[in-house]
Amino acid sequence: MTIKNLLIEYDAINSENTFTNGDTINGRIIVEVSKETKIQSLIFVAKGKARVCWHEHYGQHQHHVYWSDEKYYEVKHHILREARQDGTEVIGKGRHVFPFSFKIPDRKIPSSFKASIGKIVHKLRAELKQSMKLTKTAKVHFTFVSKADMDIPGLMEPQYGSKDKSVKLFGSGNVSMDVHTKRMGYKQGEAFQVIAEISNRSSRSVKPKFILYEKRSFFAQGRRRVCTNEILKEKIEAVAPSSKETVTKVISIPRELASSILNCSIIKLEYRLKIQLDIKCAIDPQIKLPIVVLPEVPVLKQLPAPAGFAFEAFGNPNQPTWSTMPQQAGAQPVDLPPPYGAHALYPSFTDSEKNNTAW
Repeated sequence: MTIKNLLIEYDAINSENTFTNGDTINGRIIVEVSKETKIQSLIFVAKGKARVCWHEHYGQHQHHVYWSDEKYYEVKHHILREARQDGTEVIGKGRHVFPFSFKIPDRKIPSSFKASIGKIVHKLRAELKQSMKLTKTAKVHFTFVSKADMDIPGLMEPQYGSKDKSVKLFGSGNVSMDVHTKRMGYKQGEAFQVIAEISNRSSRSVKPKFILYEKRSFFAQGRRRVCTNEILKEKIEAVAPSSKETVTKVISIPRELASSILNCSIIKLEYRLKIQLDIKCAIDPQIKLPIVVLPEVPVLKQLPAPAGFAFEAFGNPNQPTWSTMPQQAGAQPVDLPPPYGAHALYPSFTDSEKNNTAW
């Protein structure tokens, strides 16, 4: 085997190792060969894509697979150019480094996301082709966090909900509540106030609960799969019968909570605040208010592209031939100080995921 190793790696630009719209990713493809080797092509690929896939069973013997894909960008660049009449390039024995510089499109693109039946993936890939041999690939995922979308309708407007319910079983009267929040959108780690005006005109005590939960929706071929998960739950003291109270509760958005995904047509990640009155032996009245979690993008420490290697729109005919500047055997790539060093590295999909993604 003449190709000993094929890697692709990139440099982080912040301590969180995340990227956002318009950022530039600098990195390198590393090829190690055991002897002088002919290569037909070495291709750099950057891709952003979403996919959902799930199975539904009908009876004992019937089932259907629902799936859908959505592509956001795909950029290819031929690193090696044809240099010989037979369309191959020859590289010498040793370790060769081919830098690349890729700018993420500056438009609305959904953030990285992964669930059992759906994912949004942003990745870099290297493809090495040789005559009469299988194409060798290396890939690495990078975490993309979309910039906060301030154009969401109602994002900065107050939210309000109202509910009335009669208490009949094991009691009498009715309860009502009016709930207010200052706005719908909050950053990761931000705290916000919920004001609940509770009027208990019944013979039973009621206990208010505040529940923040996520709602994940997946869409394919006219079908939808939904799953919910509680993020946090807060309880307060019960409101006594024939009384009225105004309750103020402070809810903190966990800093590690993923930001809302509302700009993908096949995957949505939404959040709700549910205010519920716990009444024994009765159906609990509840109000749900939408919450949009906005990303808090780290301050970027943008690294410059390697001198002489930056390319604008991939495929510039005046771009230098990459293979004329390989790193010689035994040399080491440039290391950057932590936390902005290289991240690579090997393919991050398992064998089963490879079969499911096909890209």
